[in-house]
Amino acid sequence: MKRLLLITVLIGAAYFVNAQSYQTILDRDSSKMYVGLINESLLKSDSAYNWFARAQNIYKPKAPVVKTFAANKDSVSFMVIVGTWCEDSHYVIPRFFSILDSAGFDSDKVTLVAVDRTKKDKNNLTNVLNVTNVPTIIVYKKGKELGRVVEYGKTGRFDEELAALLTKS
Repeated sequence: MKRLLLITVLIGAAYFVNAQSYQTILDRDSSKMYVGLINESLLKSDSAYNWFARAQNIYKPKAPVVKTFAANKDSVSFMVIVGTWCEDSHYVIPRFFSILDSAGFDSDKVTLVAVDRTKKDKNNLTNVLNVTNVPTIIVYKKGKELGRVVEYGKTGRFDEELAALLTKS
C-alpha cells in the first residue's frame, strides 16, 4: 500500500512538472477531448463542454449528502478519473462538483484526470490505480484509499455511495 501511495504521489508530481498539464486532442467525431490533469474551471469555461454547466444548473444535491461531505471536507481528498467524451462522466462529474461546492470543499482536495477513449492518461496513472471505467471517483483519507465509486455506483446513487465512503475510518 505504501508503494502504491508513493507511486501515486510521484505520478501526481509529474503532472505538476509538465509545463502544460493536459492536451487537447480531436475525438473521432472532431469534438475536443482533454487528456491529462484538468480542473473544474476549465470545464466550466470551455464552450465545448457546455454539458458541464447545464448539468450543474439542474442538479440540486441532497441535504444529507451535502452535510456528510461538509463534515468531512478537511479530512478527505479525491482522485477523479474522467472522460470528457463519456456520457457517464457528463452525468456524474458536474453533479459531484455541485456537491463539493455546496459543502464548501476546497478545489485543492480534488485531482481531476482526463483520459482518452482507451482510458489512458499522459502519465499512466490509470494503470497504476487499476482504473478501467470512467468516471471513477477515488476517496482518500490520510493518504489511504477508503474506496471508489465507478460510473454511477453499484446502486445508481453515486452521491450516497460517496457519502457512505466518507464516513469510513
